Amino acid sequence: MQIFDFQSADSPLLISIPHDGRMLTNEVSESIKKKFLSLPDTDWHVAKLYNSFEDLNANIIKSNYSRYVVDLNRSPDDKSLYTDQYSTNLCPIYSFSGENLYQNNYKIDENEIKNRVEEYWRPYHEKIRNTLNQIKDRHGYALLWDAHSIRSEVPNLFKGKLPDINIGTNSGKSCPKEIEELIYENALNSDYSVALNERFKGGFITREYGDPSSMFFAVQMEIAQSCYMCESSIEFDDILSQKLSFLLKSMLETFKVSAKVFFNEKNEKN
Repeated sequence: MQIFDFQSADSPLLISIPHDGRMLTNEVSESIKKKFLSLPDTDWHVAKLYNSFEDLNANIIKSNYSRYVVDLNRSPDDKSLYTDQYSTNLCPIYSFSGENLYQNNYKIDENEIKNRVEEYWRPYHEKIRNTLNQIKDRHGYALLWDAHSIRSEVPNLFKGKLPDINIGTNSGKSCPKEIEELIYENALNSDYSVALNERFKGGFITREYGDPSSMFFAVQMEIAQSCYMCESSIEFDDILSQKLSFLLKSMLETFKVSAKVFFNEKNEKN
């Protein structure tokens, strides 16, 4: 099994899908509790949502391995991104519900963490970095859209029900305000509930690769799974997803168009 799938395109846009992977290593599958072999914390069907946007001509990278092997949206030193909130680790020991994933309180030692980072984490990030650099060389700027989803209610992570659409730009540090506002306004014009830089400000991927001063613009999109699937059965809902897809495509087009305008205006001033 390849570590990730990559779809190349002649576009300034790269879509990253780090948490829709379903594969486990033999070591993990033999060590975790049977109930977690169903991978309940997966970003279900996110790849299916974004693969439907063929006319966007976007580059797409998708991990094939589960976040239970290694979380691609965390730093390799496992530094916490949200110091005041519960979060899982680079190589998770606990589920979103707070339960230990492993049988007999299995511990992941430093060597195993290092091996998982080298074998599964690093290749994904090297591909992101290289692709963004190639995009910038060709277009003068590069766009990264980090695509996620999560159950609409996860009490151990946040109170109440999550907004439908959660946009993160690391509080404006990973994407220019002018672009961020247009994406946000696009979402506000829908009948979905929308949040900007609230619970989900952007994980490691958004923070690491978003650098507006160097013409790298990054946005994290976290979607409540109730918007496009049945959360209890994890079945994809064609009717719900069609409505959501219309908005997502519009937001991605806004990202592309506004970034091009921003880039051109910067060049004219220089």
